[in-house]
Amino acid sequence: MSNYTKNIDAVESLRKSNGSGWSAINPESVARMRAQNEFKTGLDIAKYTADIMRKDMAAYDADSSKYTQSLGCWHGFIGQQKMISIKKHFAGNTDRRYLYLSGWMVAALRSEFGPLPDQSMHEKTSVASLIEELYTFLRQADARELGGLFRQLDAARNTDNSALVKDIQEQVNTHRTHVVPVIADIDAGFGNAEATYLMAKQMIEAGACCIQIENQVSDEKQCGHQDGKVTVPHEDFLAKIRAVRYAFLELGVDNGVIVARTDSLGAGLTKQIAVTKEPGDLGDQYNSFLDCEEVSLNSMKNGDVILNRGGKLLRPKRLPSNLFQFKEGTGEARCVLDCINSLQNGADLIWIETEKPHIAQIGAMVNAIREQVPDAKLVYNNSPSFNWTLNFRQQIYDLWLSEGKDISSYNRDDLMSINYDETVLAAEADERIRTFQADAAREAGIFHHLITLPTYHTAALSTDNLAKDYFGDQGMLGYVAGVQRKEIRQGIACVKHQNMAGSDMGDDHKEYFAGEAALKASGKDNTMNQF
Repeated sequence: MSNYTKNIDAVESLRKSNGSGWSAINPESVARMRAQNEFKTGLDIAKYTADIMRKDMAAYDADSSKYTQSLGCWHGFIGQQKMISIKKHFAGNTDRRYLYLSGWMVAALRSEFGPLPDQSMHEKTSVASLIEELYTFLRQADARELGGLFRQLDAARNTDNSALVKDIQEQVNTHRTHVVPVIADIDAGFGNAEATYLMAKQMIEAGACCIQIENQVSDEKQCGHQDGKVTVPHEDFLAKIRAVRYAFLELGVDNGVIVARTDSLGAGLTKQIAVTKEPGDLGDQYNSFLDCEEVSLNSMKNGDVILNRGGKLLRPKRLPSNLFQFKEGTGEARCVLDCINSLQNGADLIWIETEKPHIAQIGAMVNAIREQVPDAKLVYNNSPSFNWTLNFRQQIYDLWLSEGKDISSYNRDDLMSINYDETVLAAEADERIRTFQADAAREAGIFHHLITLPTYHTAALSTDNLAKDYFGDQGMLGYVAGVQRKEIRQGIACVKHQNMAGSDMGDDHKEYFAGEAALKASGKDNTMNQF
């Protein structure tokens, strides 16, 4: 017996036990509403999606072709449309496809201060609010899809089509939810470890099963692709990782996933010198990367910070900003150390923010990490901050140069030019871009590929194209040909925007509540019927 049938029977028993006062309650209507509201709380969602991520991580360990993907969201409607599209194009299957919540997009698009840079200046609560909003829209997608099946079921019953009734009932019983894991960006924790814990709790209660935290100084936080990044000593970062784990455990999400992000590759600065008690400990390893000069007691100046290493007095170079700088060329080694310590102290996945998408560079670091943590897995930002076309054309150029191929017809500094679009080099570069995720999953330990800001850019591009045509010579045809006609022919669900906004679900409920007296919006005069 399906849950749907069980709910009908359970409500029928409940109705009988409550006497004539409940006689107007239709048990099947209640069963439908329950089916359309599978997840009652954000914690229900967090537990459900955490199990999905853990299963996917195990599958990737067994087969690196089973990597996962996500696209960044800044609104619940955007997340909903992604999952509706995925179910439409992939036979109802959302396996290994998640959503990503980008702190950059929250800052740029969701702050009451207006557009902000990615520097943790937006409201703390806006992140949890967006998580809740994403899942509200995903749950509505479930309700809308099931509502359509229920209306089909009623129509099949009205025509006594028993075979169709059975088929639709099976679709109801095997319905796949649109609810998927969200990887949520908590930046550098928005304060100390206690602030991190409190914010993590709010995010988990909203539905987050996976929280990504970075090793930058919270009050100096910069976008991973900006200059001026400042990292914290390992012990400070590990305290925040533990704070997130405690938040998961307190709320009963025992399978919660933590992504530890290191910005050390592009961060040449630190605000603090780490505490160290003996040579070789974690603090000493962090300090060993500092750019220092040897000094004597006589050459010390007022206010100097001095380290004693192996009997030598070393003065870390301090900038006018009161920050200390690391030695040049140490970024990759610091990344490896960061990742090993994070994974050995509570993190589940690592994130290395790089300056370009280069599989060999990423793979070299992951291989070094796996010498100590064999099952290390990476989350990787397929960032719009990279010029993918130029980067990969240059990679092919450099490869061909090393192989002794004739590259005299190409100018490496001008490979972005449209003049190269139809060349063999451009075709090879595009093929490498196409297979980048599968190649990197296999060769560089990348379990999850995400694009942080895709819908920020698609919204800008589509709006620019529409404005150019609509306010130009095309007029209304700019909208009809460029938007609506494509929606109709591609089967985009929101062409029926009344339905997407819940009009039909509202009609269903009106009928449940008022029966034949219900005043419904979906009658013959509803212009949505044109679609």
